[in-house]
Amino acid sequence: MYPCRLVSGSRAAILVAVMGLVGCNVDGRYVGLRQPKDRVSPGPVRVSSNDSVDLATAEPREVDLVESMASHRERYRQSLEQLHDYYATHGLAAKRSWASLELAGLRSVKMYSYLLDAEVPASSLRAQDSISAADELYEKGLEFMKRGGHGVPVIYRQDRMIEAAAILRQMIQQYPTSDKIDDAAFLCGEIHKEYLPGQEQLAVKWYERAWTWDPNTPHPAKFQAAVVYDYRLHDRARALELYHEVVEDPASTASNSRFATRRISELTSDARQVSATEP
Repeated sequence: MYPCRLVSGSRAAILVAVMGLVGCNVDGRYVGLRQPKDRVSPGPVRVSSNDSVDLATAEPREVDLVESMASHRERYRQSLEQLHDYYATHGLAAKRSWASLELAGLRSVKMYSYLLDAEVPASSLRAQDSISAADELYEKGLEFMKRGGHGVPVIYRQDRMIEAAAILRQMIQQYPTSDKIDDAAFLCGEIHKEYLPGQEQLAVKWYERAWTWDPNTPHPAKFQAAVVYDYRLHDRARALELYHEVVEDPASTASNSRFATRRISELTSDARQVSATEP
């Protein structure tokens, strides 16, 4: 079995991202709302080497361009909302409907921050509090995923997936201590992995947030990240590292452990062959 793909700034603060899954989910264990968890101190948390400070490495010209774009984008949205309200107040139904449709179109478009550290919240968050309002947003995001065809590819709708990711990110931003932030991060990883093309870098960052925010997350985030690193980013060293962690994790399912074990053997064998042919 091989993972499959479905068809189909400071400055960072002003980069408003409407957050919108690459390999197939093996277990499907994340569909429902989780029960309250017994929390333990997470202890030292390993920060992935992929948690690079993207804002620090970006060229000043890029940051300037992104900042300008985000500012114009936000002013456009606000102006359109004001125009919609004007038409509604003055009884201009036809023009109000035009503005409504244009606003709906904005909500269904995946808008990027373009600087990775502005796209994904900080790794320092911790999933710890049971918050009913956060639970409601999580359920809403999951419902939008289902409406978008999650689990039923034949009715796949990318706009619904983008809206689902926006709701999940909103939940994390509004309730950063919720015990559902790791769940939401995992689902964001799945959306970028399965439903939005060319989103590998974002997918793995969201998966990494899931297990960093809650080292005991029940979701197969490390396995999914390993698959993306392996088959899509072709970072075999990082994939091997994560596959080993999957095998060593007693919470891993038998199918994920078997797959990880096989890939460890195959990747290690390939590395030996390459080494043997080198002068």
